[in-house]
Amino acid sequence: MTVSEDMLKEALHSLKDTGVRITPQRHAILEYLINSMSHPTADDIYKALEGTFPNMSVATVYNNLRVFREIGLVKELTYGDSSARFDFVTTNHYHVICQECGKIVDFHYPGLDEVEHFASQVTGFNVSHHRMEIYGECPECSGTKEVH
Repeated sequence: MTVSEDMLKEALHSLKDTGVRITPQRHAILEYLINSMSHPTADDIYKALEGTFPNMSVATVYNNLRVFREIGLVKELTYGDSSARFDFVTTNHYHVICQECGKIVDFHYPGLDEVEHFASQVTGFNVSHHRMEIYGECPECSGTKEVH
């Protein structure tokens, strides 16, 4: 069994545990999110699956993403005024975002977990989580610009 198959199996188990019925559409949306490295929008997911599920609407995708978010399987990523993107929750990681095309790439940097403890110590806050975003241009966009 591959890592993505294991993650799908665990995600489906989480749905069952919370009493959520597993429909073919839910299964397909979860599988797409697990296998996608592109942090898709709801519309991206809809377009990718509409051939398999011609009767599925964008609203169905949004409703399922909301259910997955409430259960804790998916994170909704909102950066600026662009469309929300969705990320299957695996391990804690950060995102590098291209300012030109909106591409989002995961990266791991475990040393930043200390920041939460330090912030709590300094401020007295009961820190629940943190979020870091790094912005720049992806290799594809920076390679397409004219150099003056």
